[in-house]
Amino acid sequence: MRRIVAAFLVGMAATASAQQPDLKMFSWLAGVWEMTDGSRTVEEQWTAPTANALIGMSRTVAGDRTMEFEFLRIEQRGGDIFYIPQPGGRPPVAFRLASSDGGRYIFESTTGEDRVKRIEYRREGDDGLYARLEGVQGGGAPFALEYRYRRRK
Repeated sequence: MRRIVAAFLVGMAATASAQQPDLKMFSWLAGVWEMTDGSRTVEEQWTAPTANALIGMSRTVAGDRTMEFEFLRIEQRGGDIFYIPQPGGRPPVAFRLASSDGGRYIFESTTGEDRVKRIEYRREGDDGLYARLEGVQGGGAPFALEYRYRRRK
């Protein structure tokens, strides 16, 4: 009986580790993504994933001037994956991967105190990336920002 229970527990552990999220699911994100809105261009650039991280950066350019920038990471921490932005170089904020299905990834705030509550990245074919940030403004009103990027070739 002990052998049956031990075999069952080993099988359960193997199944659990097989279902653990892996950064390889973000391999498609590596490269440069670009969105133009009038005279403003927003770029995101991501490295290929390693076992524990993807590194990225974003910048908004208007004319020939950088108007905004952000350092980005997607990290594996134990059994969880986190999206970690640093807008304008400010201290990092962690958003835990809450769901991933069919090329859609939802990251949610881990503290509940952040202005941004949820970040979505969605793959749209081979050359499209949709990003959405949702949160609450200072006065309590909800807001959402959407970005539709194309892969730069």
